[in-house]
Amino acid sequence: MDLKNKKILVIGLARSGLAAIKLLHEIGVSDITLTEQREVKEKEYLESIGVTILPQSEEVFERPYDLVIKNPGVPPISPFIRKFKDRGIPVITEIELAYQLAKPQHYAAITGTNGKTTTTTLVYELLKAKYGDKAHVGGNIGTPLCELVLEHNLMNEEGHYISLEISNAQLIDIVDFRPEVSVIINLTPDHIDFMGGLDNYYYSKTRVYKNCRDNDLFLYNADDPVVEEYTQKYPIPCQKMTFSLQKQDTDAYLKDGWMVISGEKVLELDRITLPGMHNKQNIIIAVSAAMHMGVTKEQAQEVIYAFKGVEHRIEFTRELDGVKYYNDSKGTNTDATITALKSFDKGVILLVGGFEKGLSMDEMKNYLGCVKKVIGFGASGPRIAHDLVGDDALIVNDLDEAVHAAKDIAVSGDIVLLSPTTSSFDQYANFEERGKHFKRIVNSL
Repeated sequence: MDLKNKKILVIGLARSGLAAIKLLHEIGVSDITLTEQREVKEKEYLESIGVTILPQSEEVFERPYDLVIKNPGVPPISPFIRKFKDRGIPVITEIELAYQLAKPQHYAAITGTNGKTTTTTLVYELLKAKYGDKAHVGGNIGTPLCELVLEHNLMNEEGHYISLEISNAQLIDIVDFRPEVSVIINLTPDHIDFMGGLDNYYYSKTRVYKNCRDNDLFLYNADDPVVEEYTQKYPIPCQKMTFSLQKQDTDAYLKDGWMVISGEKVLELDRITLPGMHNKQNIIIAVSAAMHMGVTKEQAQEVIYAFKGVEHRIEFTRELDGVKYYNDSKGTNTDATITALKSFDKGVILLVGGFEKGLSMDEMKNYLGCVKKVIGFGASGPRIAHDLVGDDALIVNDLDEAVHAAKDIAVSGDIVLLSPTTSSFDQYANFEERGKHFKRIVNSL
């Protein structure tokens, strides 16, 4: 990938855009333009390395470029993205840039609607137990792949093991990215407006295995009819390993208190500390992926039995006056919130709201048996809360008010659960910022 004398436009900074620019600068690209709507805090540094910083305008987008690198937050249906493609200008994300500039590595790519972060983290912990400092984690989980390439000298070293969480926005503009192991954990409605329709969203996930070859492995969820539909529509070009939590005619399954993978009893279910069947699914995927990449059964047991969970995913935050507070800021769609609700029996005070995605609450209504009160906050809070429980909803302005209102309502034995059902972009940069804010509020009570 010879880019040194190319004109390159980076749309949107954030962490991934900054990482892409740093990697481009490292290989000697001198003509880099950044277009950004928000204030650029790194302006002084970027201008010192020769980056031209411009606002997002029609004039900027009409200029000639050889390559466009799109921040995942930019919708693929944006008119200016379509115009670039119509003009024959390649549009990629920093995942593709990093992949093309790095030496060959071993990639595990985890996508799907829910469970990505926990599964990606588990795969990394398993790979680290086997490969030590040659194991890394990144992608949509926090650290851009471009950043990993720079930090670990992956342009010159090969043979590292990388666990990547890959979003639909990162997959839609891949060209050559090819993981050694890939999975679509599940498919439920999400990002409909962003992708321009549900079919586009589901299709984008199938791109995770688009470039795979015979020796690569796709982990196939035999319990998900939508995964079945879309993998038939877009056939899998590599080996397939099936897994199920509901039946035993697959390659990986649960039976007689064990997690069985490729005919071998690998994990005792009673020794797994993560709660909920959804975490059993995350574990069966992670262990299947890691064992395919060389991790032993003994290493898998040591890691999984000790694993306590990840930040922002049904994360226990504090107990105060007998009330337990949980941070599930990663619950950015209804299916994720349903998963969280299944973890509790009663007394849940549910905090919902954020950026308006337009998701239906109809399915979620079937899982409110454990819910004592619904509190709506943020831009979509009133709509979501009213759709769920009508006039019984309590509506407040923001997360601070929601937490304090929940504290006033809660009695010993109750659960205060932040599981917003939607993204955070009305008031926060990302779900991590929202989750950290929730924890600060709770810990200050």
